[in-house]
Formats: sequence, structure tokens, C-alpha cells
Amino acid sequence: MRLTCSLLCTATLLALTACSKPESNEAPEAVTEPVASTPASAPATSAPASSAPATSEAAMAMAKATLKPTAGNTVAGELSFTAVDGGVRVTGTLSGLSPGEHGFHIHEKGDCSAPDGTSAGGHFNPDGVDHGQVTADPHHAGDSNNLTASADGNVTVDQMLSANVDIGKGDKYDIVGKAVIVHEKADDYKTQPTGDAGGRLACGVIEAAPAM
Repeated sequence: MRLTCSLLCTATLLALTACSKPESNEAPEAVTEPVASTPASAPATSAPASSAPATSEAAMAMAKATLKPTAGNTVAGELSFTAVDGGVRVTGTLSGLSPGEHGFHIHEKGDCSAPDGTSAGGHFNPDGVDHGQVTADPHHAGDSNNLTASADGNVTVDQMLSANVDIGKGDKYDIVGKAVIVHEKADDYKTQPTGDAGGRLACGVIEAAPAM
């Protein structure tokens, strides 16, 4: 009797265990490995700024001229020539002029040795064209607008020269080594080849200056 009971109990336990594990046709869920989060891209690191000053623009070419009076005159002054966009800008001051307009030109030779300034030769004219107003064609490379002196004989110069002149390039339009002349009368911009500007009151040789 005891053996029969033991067999029955064992069979019952096996049946209960089988019922508690229902079969499933579903595939077991795949185990997903945790993915490490990707940190946001770090901002680009700039190279350390150079301690040298910025040189984004080329140094400007410059020249200067000291004008001295010709024999019997009192005109004198200092002029600076600077290469800028569009040509060459001339600035400076002159004194000793009679009130009104005066011709103002670059001349072909850097020689102010003659008492009347004639050693500077004619207008700087590398292209061999007619004289005229600098804002119209044709005109000499050395042509420029008249200067207008005040009642006290002074003038502040600030104007552009011909667009085809340059400073220190060594080509045929380079004004370094040429002379600058202030004339007795106004240039009429039409009389050939001088504009009927009269005598030469002051002369100065254009010399290269240290770049800025």
C-alpha cells in the first residue's frame, strides 16, 4: 500500500510540473546589448592666435617730395604720394603762392638743378599722348588738376594723380625719380604741350619713402 501511494504522489508531482511550463511557439526575445551613448561632437578647437600683428593688407607704397622755390620765387612745401585703390594720391601743404589757381604736374626728369626748374624737362608722358585734363582722355601721365591757393598764399593738397601712374614698380609709369613742379598760372588743360601754365615756381624730386 505504501509503495502504491508513493508512485501516485510522484506521478502527480510530475503532472503538475508539466502543466506549470506551457509550451510557446514564439522565439525568445533577443537580448539587446546596451549601446553606449555617443557624446555630441566637441566644438573645433582653434589654433592659438599668433602674437604677430595681422597683415591682411599689403603695405602701401609711398614716396615724398620736398619742393623748393626756383630763382626769384618763394613757393615751398612737402608732398606725400601714396598708392591707393585707383591710383596714386598726393597730399601735403604748400606756401608762398599768389592767390588763385596754379598748374601742378609730374615732370619727366628728377632734376631741379636749373635756377628756373627747366632741368626737370617736360611733363611726364611715357605714352607720348597729348596734354589734357587728368579726368579725361587723352592726358599725360604727369597731368594733374590745378591747385587753388588761398588769399594768404597757402594750399592744402589732396587729390588723385593720373590713374596710370604708380610708385616703386620700376615700370614706365613709376613716378619715383621724377620731379613735381608748381606753375605760375592755371593749366587750361588744352594748350599743347604745357597747358599754358607759365613759369615754374617750385621744384622737388619724388623719392621713395618707407612703406606703412
